[in-house]
Amino acid sequence: LKKMTLMIFFLMFVIESATENLCPLRTFIDVLEGEYFFLCYHESMQEHFQEEAYTIHWYKENAGKQQLIKETRRIVSQMNFLEFWPAELSDSGNYSVTHSNGKQNFTIQKWTLNVLERNKSSCFNKNHLTTEIKNAGTGHSLKCSDLSVNENDSVTWYKDCKNYENETERNLDFKTLTVQHSGIYTCKIFISHEGKIYHSTNTIKLVVEEVGRDEEIETEIGIKLVQESLSSHVMRCLGKEEILNCTGFLGYSMQEDANLYWLNNQEFPEKCTGIPENESSICEEEFKKLQLGNKFYITRLLRIKKVTDEDMHHNFTCMLQADERTQIKIVKLKKGNTRDLPVHVFTTGMVLAVLFPCVAVAAVFVCVMFRVDLVLFYRNICRRDDTAGDGKEYDAFVSYLKDCVSPTEEEREFALKILPMILEEKFGYKLCIFERDVSPGGAVVDDIHSFIDKSRRLIIILSQNYISDRAIYELESGLHKALVERKTKIILIEYMPISDYNFLPESLSLLPSKRVVKWKKDKSLPVNSRFWKNLRYLMPAKPTK
Repeated sequence: LKKMTLMIFFLMFVIESATENLCPLRTFIDVLEGEYFFLCYHESMQEHFQEEAYTIHWYKENAGKQQLIKETRRIVSQMNFLEFWPAELSDSGNYSVTHSNGKQNFTIQKWTLNVLERNKSSCFNKNHLTTEIKNAGTGHSLKCSDLSVNENDSVTWYKDCKNYENETERNLDFKTLTVQHSGIYTCKIFISHEGKIYHSTNTIKLVVEEVGRDEEIETEIGIKLVQESLSSHVMRCLGKEEILNCTGFLGYSMQEDANLYWLNNQEFPEKCTGIPENESSICEEEFKKLQLGNKFYITRLLRIKKVTDEDMHHNFTCMLQADERTQIKIVKLKKGNTRDLPVHVFTTGMVLAVLFPCVAVAAVFVCVMFRVDLVLFYRNICRRDDTAGDGKEYDAFVSYLKDCVSPTEEEREFALKILPMILEEKFGYKLCIFERDVSPGGAVVDDIHSFIDKSRRLIIILSQNYISDRAIYELESGLHKALVERKTKIILIEYMPISDYNFLPESLSLLPSKRVVKWKKDKSLPVNSRFWKNLRYLMPAKPTK
């Protein structure tokens, strides 16, 4: 048990040491898509929370609001790390980490992550490299600033995208630099995670210059500005907040008199502490001294709350004073180029722009062509009933030729047998057929008027022989209720083709043509034929049996 406890403490020490050395000092970070990457903060930044219980939350800004990051197989948060396996273009944005004690949330650190699109024709991205300028004749070592803690992870070095002398060490050592050593060096480290191999790359542009006799050769040990933390030209956008981070390397011992400050166009900016946000556009934070391993640094942030066109013409100077020496680094802001849309996003947008009108036209065409089928399907699914509570007794009154019987009696058989067999027995409608349902002996005219008034529809079976006095009265009575009283709707069934409608009342022409259904003999007999669908569409909605 004692050995296991010591092992756990040892692992925690290794992780903490790795965190202190690997956590980025910069707040604006570029990373290549498809590579493993993580955000983390230094353990020293949470010292004032150690006396109380707290929880860690990671957030990403979305549409101006902070959204809690939910863990996935690709994005994992553990301890003070937020890992990306791997980073994708959609991960670009503003991130922050907070500590919560259950009552208040305290923001510990913020970052702006910019995921750069990978250059498919090269092993590096020209916007994602650091430059080291060295003098010929000196020794130098290029360090693979990877994101791996495991020393067993394999490393491959490339020079100008070609494998460099089969080098597999973390550091690429040059005993004596020559001009020929100039070039772009890329180290690629392979990291195993959950059975998959991921990688991260670090690209360094090495410039070796010839040294004159009177020039002094700088040594590695000394006071200097960290080149990786600042560039002479920083690409920025107008109207947005920007943070410039200047970090100075103090060597391997802390110097109490060291100081680091910013100059804005040869003037000292105000301190951010205690100043309302709307009063000062440019201010500097208090400087901080850090120890990473056996190295000591001093760092200070300059906040530009809203970049203006005037800021593009100013010089922002970072000045380091330590050990009776002064060093400066001048930074100029430069407008960034508008980023083009990725090819896959543009292609997808164009395809959708072409497909959407086609889909819309196709949907309208389907709705028009299959309007009847869609309405019947909707009625069947919703069990819609338009007959409930309207006071009507019949769904339809059937008017057909009675006195002048045709030689084949087809119309009479259609009205007395076929129509009731389908509408009543198959679909549950109740028809009023005068010859079948009205008892003899009453006043015919009054009976017809009464039964039409009790019906929701008037079905008229038209043919060239439809001319008897009773049929004409039924038609005229139905037209009066349909066109004047608007109590009954008329459905015309063209049983036989009619070439001349002059024998019918002129008011019949006022009915819409869509209320005429044509009988096509054997083709219309099946229950699922177009004739019965059109007829049911014109009948009141009623749940089928």
